[in-house]
Amino acid sequence: MPHFSRLTDIVTCNLTEILNSAEDPALTLREILAEMEEGLAACRRSVRTSGGNHERLKKEIAEHQQQIAEWISEARKLLSAGDEVGAREALTRKVELEGLVAGLQPEMEAAMSTCQHMLRIQRALEARHSDAARRLTELTGEPGAAALESQTAVHAAAAAAQQKQDEVEAELAALRKQLGQ
Repeated sequence: MPHFSRLTDIVTCNLTEILNSAEDPALTLREILAEMEEGLAACRRSVRTSGGNHERLKKEIAEHQQQIAEWISEARKLLSAGDEVGAREALTRKVELEGLVAGLQPEMEAAMSTCQHMLRIQRALEARHSDAARRLTELTGEPGAAALESQTAVHAAAAAAQQKQDEVEAELAALRKQLGQ
């Protein structure tokens, strides 16, 4: 029987209360751990997807910004050569690309925000999972539960490293934006 309907239910649950009302606390903990592992897998997929979307959009925006610079250069060259119509067309393309970038920018920021939010949820889920695994070890004496806890700790460390890298990338993007790059 599923104990949780959402990832936030896992984060906000009171394990003690659940275990106190369970007929077989060890069985209940095993079920809860299985649900938590499914939730963690889904959360990690969301982190990868949103992080991938952010990186894809960041690359696409950079490509469009490069094209904008090329159209500006082209407009200058055409205007210098006396081709005002050509320069106007080049500037029209530049403006179109700027509009596209303006539309993609919030999407990129939303992907980053989603990634950071899912990383926070992932860390909270990993902490809950560790607590449940620890309780199962205490309850049953099964060493396997401790192994689950150490596996979770490895995932938590990797997630923390990824979050730091994402924060650096976000700050770098903000600096680029300030510098107009």
